[in-house]
Amino acid sequence: MLRIGLLSDTHSWLDPRLFELFSGCDEVWHAGDFGDVSVSDALSAFRPLKGVYGNIDGTEIRQLHPEHLFFTVERLDVYMTHIGGYPGNYAPEARKRIEEKRPGLFIAGHSHLCKVQRDAKYGLLHINPGAAGKHGHHKMRTAARFAIENGNIKELEVIELGVRGAILT
Repeated sequence: MLRIGLLSDTHSWLDPRLFELFSGCDEVWHAGDFGDVSVSDALSAFRPLKGVYGNIDGTEIRQLHPEHLFFTVERLDVYMTHIGGYPGNYAPEARKRIEEKRPGLFIAGHSHLCKVQRDAKYGLLHINPGAAGKHGHHKMRTAARFAIENGNIKELEVIELGVRGAILT
């Protein structure tokens, strides 16, 4: 079983509580808009990191992380990209890749809205962890935790980190 901490849209700020919240995780996945490379560096130093760059990420992040990432863990095919949309309204490039690769799990960020939704048409689970950072139009900062075992997603939790304007220390 592999335990995952999932976040997105940190926009150069990493909530220090995430290190405690993700302490039981084997890996951290970031669905883009790291902002500053220091966010990627801190997460990489903490746990193995898989991530994709987002639309605000500059050259440094783009050299470290691809735009589209496909991998298999615990017999589950995963596709992660930043601008991907959601079931019934995928971004054209994401839809094309979903149709080609048929992942069991599709992860995207960008919208700043936490969403977990099954897609019966493509037989996948879509997760957008929302935005963990302080910048954007979201009201609640969010992240997610889950486990993958033998191709199945288990113990999925949405983590509310607090109202965007009210940063607790």
